[in-house]
Amino acid sequence: MPALAPSSTSETDAVVPRPCRGLQAARIADLPRIEEPREVAPSDARELSRAFFRRLSELPPGTPEHQYVRNALIEMNASLVQYAVRRFRGRGDGDDIEDIVQVGTIGLIKAIDRFDPARENEFATLAMPYITGEIKRHFRDTSWAVRVPRRLQELRLDIAKAKEELTTTLDRSPTVADLAGHLGLAEEDVIEGLVAANGHTTGSLDAPHSGRAEGGDGSADGHTLADVMGAEEPALERVEDIQTLAPLLEQLSERERRMLRMRFGEELTQAQIGAELGISQMQVSRVLGRVLAHLRASMLEDPGPAA
Repeated sequence: MPALAPSSTSETDAVVPRPCRGLQAARIADLPRIEEPREVAPSDARELSRAFFRRLSELPPGTPEHQYVRNALIEMNASLVQYAVRRFRGRGDGDDIEDIVQVGTIGLIKAIDRFDPARENEFATLAMPYITGEIKRHFRDTSWAVRVPRRLQELRLDIAKAKEELTTTLDRSPTVADLAGHLGLAEEDVIEGLVAANGHTTGSLDAPHSGRAEGGDGSADGHTLADVMGAEEPALERVEDIQTLAPLLEQLSERERRMLRMRFGEELTQAQIGAELGISQMQVSRVLGRVLAHLRASMLEDPGPAA
């Protein structure tokens, strides 16, 4: 692909290569020398393109003559890129127009390299799908807020089309099973595509919260989304331990449960527990050590089939 030389005359100047001039152009005796190919009228460009394409197919690649003919074709047909870009102006920021023109020109160059004048088809018929295809691929690869595989990007589009068709046919929102049957996919694949679709756009945690509170009017009330999002509760980690420990405590004797309650509930010392129960501190220590070791081992072991 030839180098892209910047200019200031139009949007496509920054992306369309200028044709070879001077001696290189003069060596092509059987083609007219075009000083400003971009200024050629579209009707004239179609007629000139036919002659230039026939000559391009005869010239060996890499020669100055081949480069001149190829570059002249790119510039004469640059209006096709401008025509295609108009359809996508509302899909990106104004600053991205140059990028879109650049991408569309790549599609134009691919069409020129693959056009066969022997088939006697209009060049625009082949070029427009190449140009729009490159632009759509550009948006598909760059407009996602979260990078996801191309397979899932395409699956998202298929699911969106299937939803529209099935909603009309079924007169209701389609289920995952409906989508899977319509697309010939497994339900797991459809679910993966639905989850991946969430990565197309994102919201800022600093954005105002617009949720409707109970009895409220749905206004933000000065709160951001981060202010109203739930946080992880550290105490939830203890719920499973408590649920596992409860039946094990029921299996202890009343005296053992009382000792645990006095030690960890009332926070008495071993000496105070011994005085209360009429036993020595050493005995209290041995009983608590045995009971705690039993509870710890029971909580860590896998439950049996009966449990």
